[in-house]
Amino acid sequence: MTCLEFLYRTAAGRIILRPLVSRPVSVLSGKFMDSGVSKALIRSFVKRNGIRIEDYEVDDIRCFNDFFCRKIKDGLRPVSRDPVHLISPCDGLLSAYKISSDTVLNVKQSEFTVSGLLRDDALASSFNGGYALVFRLCVDHYHRYIYFDSGRQRSNIKIKGIYHTVRPVALEQYPVFIQNTREYSVIDTDSFGTAVQMEVGAMLVGRIVNENQSSCSVSRGEEKGHFEYGGSTIILLIKKDAARIDEEYLNSSEVPVVMGQTIGSSLILS
Repeated sequence: MTCLEFLYRTAAGRIILRPLVSRPVSVLSGKFMDSGVSKALIRSFVKRNGIRIEDYEVDDIRCFNDFFCRKIKDGLRPVSRDPVHLISPCDGLLSAYKISSDTVLNVKQSEFTVSGLLRDDALASSFNGGYALVFRLCVDHYHRYIYFDSGRQRSNIKIKGIYHTVRPVALEQYPVFIQNTREYSVIDTDSFGTAVQMEVGAMLVGRIVNENQSSCSVSRGEEKGHFEYGGSTIILLIKKDAARIDEEYLNSSEVPVVMGQTIGSSLILS
């Protein structure tokens, strides 16, 4: 039995888990990852996860979190500028789901509602018949993310929660996306109408760091923000008849994608 299986699948483990997923513990973990002492963890992290260090800008790394949210070198994540293309906002494992009756089923063995995610019933109902695109980031993925289209961002919405891991063992036991801390932007996009781009924190993620907190114009491919240490998730909500999702993502679960990759197309512009 792994450590995570013990924490999520046994009574004793769940007793230990309760303080571990509290906000103070995650914040404390974040402070350690910001300290110079944490720099000693980088070498083993790189080796264990097979990270190609030559792909990244690492000259000014002062702590583990600096390395975790390192920037990739120019040209290694090209972004399609064709407004018809629907692009991935991040590196990750993509699952695409049709939203039916305000519910997305079987997201890594967990059910959750769009209204539960957003805590806004009126906004949630506007996505019925559309798509939820779920990008799960593992610790070895690139943890910066971009705006998937140009448009006008409304003010960010922050929802406090508790931080769970986003691994399947946790999803079997808890409605993880409902409980985790998350932040989302409603964006009136040029190519896909009104959409939501949401960031979900996970166990030991002290911060979701978004660049723009208030209403502003945004551009496709512009950096929206980054996650600090831990696995994380990004969710896109797209309205009915706004986009066509490529078949390979509709018929499969957790397909690897990279930031800027085309994953569908606009129905509004086509």
